[in-house]
Formats: sequence, structure tokens, C-alpha cells
Amino acid sequence: MTTLPSLPPSVYVAGIASFLAAVALVLTKHWHGRFSMDGLLGVQRMHTTPTPRVGGVAIVLGVVAALVVANPERRYILGTLLIAGLPAFAFGLAEDVTKKVSVRARLMATIASGVLGWLLTDLSLTRIDVPYVDHLLSYTIVSVAFTGLAVGGVANAVNIIDGFNGLASGFVVISLGGLAAAAAIVGDADLALACMVIAASTLGFLFINWPWGKLFLGDGGSYLSGFALAWASVLLVERNGSVTAFVPLLICIHPVTEVLFSIYRRRMTQTSPGTPDRLHLHTLVMRRVVFPRLRRVYLGDPAMARLMRNPITGLVLAIMTLPAAILALLVLHSAVYAVLACLAFAVGYVTLYARLVRFHWCSPIGFIFVKPARRVDRLA
Repeated sequence: MTTLPSLPPSVYVAGIASFLAAVALVLTKHWHGRFSMDGLLGVQRMHTTPTPRVGGVAIVLGVVAALVVANPERRYILGTLLIAGLPAFAFGLAEDVTKKVSVRARLMATIASGVLGWLLTDLSLTRIDVPYVDHLLSYTIVSVAFTGLAVGGVANAVNIIDGFNGLASGFVVISLGGLAAAAAIVGDADLALACMVIAASTLGFLFINWPWGKLFLGDGGSYLSGFALAWASVLLVERNGSVTAFVPLLICIHPVTEVLFSIYRRRMTQTSPGTPDRLHLHTLVMRRVVFPRLRRVYLGDPAMARLMRNPITGLVLAIMTLPAAILALLVLHSAVYAVLACLAFAVGYVTLYARLVRFHWCSPIGFIFVKPARRVDRLA
């Protein structure tokens, strides 16, 4: 077993450069704020003051700075990842600035990033450790299409959970840390350190985003971070045949389950999958768990309770990724155990969601298959 070597300068450079860029974006918001500010109107808005939503720029600059000092092999991985991620980042940043880019256009851009990654590296998912499906993935066109959809799905999933300070970026840091550890265990030090560089760059932004939300990740940042996480997962599976393809899925199980369950509940209520609402798990945790407890802690100071609900919720839900990342390292080479772990976390998600909606513990299977009209859900 190979352990991760001491961190090279590129990791520190990425974090410091991203942090300084994030500080600069905050200090110069009076210059770019007319384009970059996130207002207070909207069903999913949880902040109390207009805030720049271009934190993805800081992450990009952090990775670029790391490229300058990285050795050739790591520069290749980081460079191809950054170039392939440009469509996802560009369309997301365009939405941050114009607020006029459709959900479909952004989804197609993230899928295009996955396809571009294949064009640059000649790598795509050729196995997911599922009989018959792996045979289909032996055909290049199927493999590339599947890779594009998978990468686009993860990138959009990270964007969906980006609702509170530190939530999406904290998830990305922990997940990339899990992928880095997995790569190190199987001896792929170059991929491990590339993951650490991206995690460090995201961490540099996180120091400005959490707890007080001085700068937001934005669509550009969340799509780029999600793409980086997804593409690193592809590289881990394709470069290391002993690693089961369900390990990256386990590490990303929170946003993946969030997306699939959100699509399901919106179909059941006959609403568009792209319609924003306040019924995501992170919003329910804030309204039903975190905020009521903060009101008791800050009795007599409701303003402080409202101020703290955002960062506390983001921290709690980001940390929820840690058990999945740790467990993934224990089932690194076993598809069966990894699948069982994925199912356990998915069932746990639905069980918690049902508890928050119904105010009592109930069967997740019953909750899923009972029609909305017959439920006693109180979602307001």
C-alpha cells in the first residue's frame, strides 16, 4: 500500500491564490457588483445582504496558479481538467452575471465538458461493475455518452445542494479528499495530488464563504467544482482497475440522491424538475431542525438566530458527507459492499426526509409510494 507523500508546493499555492482572489473579489464588489451580485428576491434565497456570486473565479485562479508550479504529470491532469471544465464554468458564470441562461443550456454545457474530457484524454467510463452494462460500455459511443451524462449529472447535483454557506464547497472539499485518499491507497499519487490541488483551491474560497457568506460559489463555481469531482472520479476508475466504480458514487451519494429524489417528488406533484423550491433536504433541515434550536439558544435575540441558521445548516450538512467518504475507503475494492453502502445512505436520506416532512419516523418505502394526495405531509 502506498501512502500519500508530503504535499508539494502546488497544493499550498492553489489554496493561497484562491483565498487572495476571493478576498479581492469581495473588496472590489463595488466595481463588478452590478453584474455579479446575488439579490435578495427568490424562493431559495437565504442570505440577508446582496452578495457577489462569482466565487468560481477564485477557484479557477487557484488551479491556474497551481499549474504554474506543478510538475509535468500533475500539470497534465490539472490542465486537461481545467480546459474540459471550461464549458461548464463559462455557462455557469454567464448565468451568474446575466441571470438569463436556461437550466437546459447549463445542463448541456456540463455534459459537453464530460465529452471534452474524453476528447482531451481519450478516457471515458468503460465499466461501472454492472453485468451487461459493462459490455455496452465497451462501445466507444455508448461509453462517451454515458460519461457525459454522468459528469453532467454530478455537476448539476452539486449546483442543486448549493443553498447555504459552506454546504456545496464543504462537500466538494471532503469528497475530493476522499478521492485523493482512494487514489493514494492504490498508488496513483499524481491523481491524488491533483485532487488535493482542487480541494485546496476550493478551501481557499470556503474561508471567505463560511460562515458569513461574503462571497458565493455561484453557478460557475458549483458547476466547475462538480465537474472536477466527477472527472476525478472517472480518472480514478479508469486509471485504477482494482477500484470499484461504486466508490465515487458512494462519495457523491448525497447530491446524487438529492437530484434523483427531487426529480421523483416533482414528477409526483406534477411540477417542472427545474422549478426552484424550498423542499430540498438542506432547506428542511434548516427550517425544522437548525432554526428552532437556534431560537432556543438565542432566546430573546431572534436576529442572531436568523443570522446563524445559514452557516450552521451548511456546516452540518457538509459534514454529513464525511461518513460516506470514510466508508468508501473501506469498500474500495468491493462492488457488493459499495452498492450496499450506497443503498443504505440513500434509504437513510429518504428516511430523514420523511421524518422532517411528517414530523415522525415512518417507513421510507411507504413514504415514497404513497401518493401526495393521500399523505399528511406538512411542507409549508
